[in-house]
Order: sequence, then C-alpha cells, then structure tokens
Amino acid sequence: MAFQTADVVKLRKKTGAGMMDCKNALTEANGDFEKAVQIIREKGKLVADKRSDREASEGVVLAKVTDDKQSGGILVLNCETDFVAKNENFIAFAEKILDLALAGKATNQGEVDKLLLDGRTIAEQVTEQTGVIGEKLELSYFRRIEADRVTAYIHPGNKLATVVGFNKPEVDVQVAKDIAMQIAAMDPVSIDKDSVPADLIEKELEIAREKYRQEGKPESMLDKIAQGSLNKWFKESTLLNQTYVKDGKISVREFLAQNDKDLKVTVFDRYTLNT
Repeated sequence: MAFQTADVVKLRKKTGAGMMDCKNALTEANGDFEKAVQIIREKGKLVADKRSDREASEGVVLAKVTDDKQSGGILVLNCETDFVAKNENFIAFAEKILDLALAGKATNQGEVDKLLLDGRTIAEQVTEQTGVIGEKLELSYFRRIEADRVTAYIHPGNKLATVVGFNKPEVDVQVAKDIAMQIAAMDPVSIDKDSVPADLIEKELEIAREKYRQEGKPESMLDKIAQGSLNKWFKESTLLNQTYVKDGKISVREFLAQNDKDLKVTVFDRYTLNT
C-alpha cells in the first residue's frame, strides 16, 4: 500500500512521533495506517524498557484548579534532562494529563495512571511518549485537594507548585495567592501545631534533646529545653505561626485575620522537584 505526505502528517498528529519516525513506520507497515500506529507504540515500549534503569530526575511540577474553584491538584511528570522539561510539547502533555486527572476526579497518581486518554491509559501514553521523546518519562506524583475555595500557584520554571484550600467560597484573590506563595517559599509541615503528626513532634524533640545533651546540658533539664526548642520549631514550620513573608512584623494567622477574621486554611499541598 502506498502512502502520501498527508498520511505521515496524520500519523504524526495522532502519535506525536517525529516526521521521519512516522515515515519509517508507514514504510514498514506498507502504508497500513493502523499498523504504523502500532509500530510506533511498540517502539515506545522498547525504548521504555531500554531506559528503565535511567534516572528521571528532571521534569515539571504543575498545579491547577477546576472551573468551580473547589478542587485542585498538583501533578509531577519526570524526564531525564532539563532540555526536555522545557520543551513545549512535553509541558503540554503534562498539562493534558493534569486536566484529565481533575476532570476524572482522580485523587492520587495510581488512579491517574488508569484514566483513558484517546482510548489508552495514561500509563500507556507515558510509555509511548518515552519512545517519541527518547527519554525515560515517569508520572511520579498527583494529589487532589478539595475545599470551599482552592487556589493554585506554580513558581516560575515549573519546578515548584502549591495548592491551598480555604473554608469560604469567596476569598480575596490576592490574599489566596499570597498564602499559596507563602507555602511555596516557607515549606510548612502543617497548617497549625495541632495538626503536626505525633511522630514528627517526637522526632524534633529527640533531635533537640540530643543537641543539648552533646552541649553538656544536665539530663534532668533536657525535656524542658527541648520543649522550648520545639515551640520555636512550631513557629518556623507551621503555616499559621510562620512570619508572613511579605510583612515580617506579623504572622500568617494575623495576616488572615486582618483580611477576614473568619477565613481559615483547611488544607494545602506543596511539591518541589529537587534536581
């Protein structure tokens, strides 16, 4: 079967593969379009297998909210090089997955993998794109949050993103953005000290005890000194107690109260790609 340039273009549009790869696939398939599609997909699996031991430490971190602003999510799509991470097609592919994840009400990465895009699962699509791009791709993270109002923030460069939920549907846009940026900048472990996991508190106490033990403090005083250190850690590491980054004279709790005394943060998520 013969094929035309239009068939090559059509195959490229369907698979995302390069023009030469599409031409070669059609040649191998003797012009059979569906067979050529399968050849490109099989190539993707082959490349993925060959690169399975590679480290995909680059990529993009994206965040978005739904149209009703009551749900939002963070998605991480990894690749091997920063060159690919900055590629428009790679970013667009990640955005397409994030849109589908939110529309499909997925809550975690495992659920996103099973969603269908153009008749195939996201996991299959990622494998195929590995063949198209020639680098190991990996969907490594997705989390969805819900609240009366959700705001998302992506730090320039697509390596860090946050989503934050509030207890009221009407929230000043700038206030919401400032809180999302606060979370990005200061990396809190929880909203307030009451929501810090007990094992993390004990870990911080033990770190403090050992520090002061090494400094020669009396054993009988270690618990009291460690508690003081923990209180300082709460101030630095819990969102509401942190110093507000845009005004060093007030806390985040005070910033919220100044704008709306009933406004509360109910949930947040933050992800940074350490490369």
